[in-house]
Amino acid sequence: MTTIIVIPARWGSSRFPGKPLAMLGGKPLIQWAWERAMECKKAKKVVVATDDQRIFDVVKGFGGEPLMTKSSHLSGTDRVAEVAALYQADRYVNFQGDEPFLPGKEIDRLIEGMGVAPIATLARKLMGDSERKNPNVVKVVCDVDGFAIYFSRASIPFLKNKTINYSLQAHVGIYAFSSWALQKFISLPYGILEQVESLEQLRAIENRIPIRVISTAYQTVAIDTPEDLSKAEQMLKHNKGRL
Repeated sequence: MTTIIVIPARWGSSRFPGKPLAMLGGKPLIQWAWERAMECKKAKKVVVATDDQRIFDVVKGFGGEPLMTKSSHLSGTDRVAEVAALYQADRYVNFQGDEPFLPGKEIDRLIEGMGVAPIATLARKLMGDSERKNPNVVKVVCDVDGFAIYFSRASIPFLKNKTINYSLQAHVGIYAFSSWALQKFISLPYGILEQVESLEQLRAIENRIPIRVISTAYQTVAIDTPEDLSKAEQMLKHNKGRL
C-alpha cells in the first residue's frame, strides 16, 4: 500500500505566527519536520503543503518538495486533502509541524500499526502535573481495543479513585488516513465538539469514524508557543544538537 506524508505549514498560527520558519539549532522548524519525515521508510513521498511564499521558498531551498495550497483552509487535514487530489495513494499521513522531532521510525510504526483502521494516531505517556494542566497538551482516552473514545485539552479522565494505577495519555500530533477516510472526513461539517475544544480529530469521533491509537514510548517535544521553542532550544543544547 502506498503512503504519502504531508506536512501542513501555514503562516498564520494564532499562538505562534510564522512558526514554520522559527529557527531552532540553526534550522527552521519546518526543516526539522521534513528531515524526520524523510527518515520514514514506508512512505513514497513527502510534501510540505503551505499557503505562504516565504515557507515555500525556504522548503525549496533546503531540497524539500513544497506545494502551494489554498489560504482558505481551516485545518491541516483540509490542506492534506488538497494534496491528495493531486497525488494518488492508499494512505496519507498528516505530520504536523508542531511535532518536528518525532523520529521517522515512529511514523513507520504508525503506518504499520494502522492496519485496516480508517484513521490512526499516536499517544504517549503524559509526563507530570504541568502537562496535565496544560491545554496545549491534548489528552486522549481509549476503549479496550485501543480506539479513541475522546480527545480533550482538559485532564481526562478525572482521577477520582486515587488507588487505581492509571497513566494519562498525551496525544501526539500526527494522523494516518486511509484515502476514503480522508475524503469522508473533509466532507463532514465542522462538529460542535471540534469547535468547542478546537480539535479537528473530534470531527471523526462525533461522526463515529474509528481512530486507532498507537502507543509510543518516545517523549515528543511539541512546539506550540514561543516559550516551547525556547525550551526546545535549551534541550537541544543539553543534548549537543539532537533531540
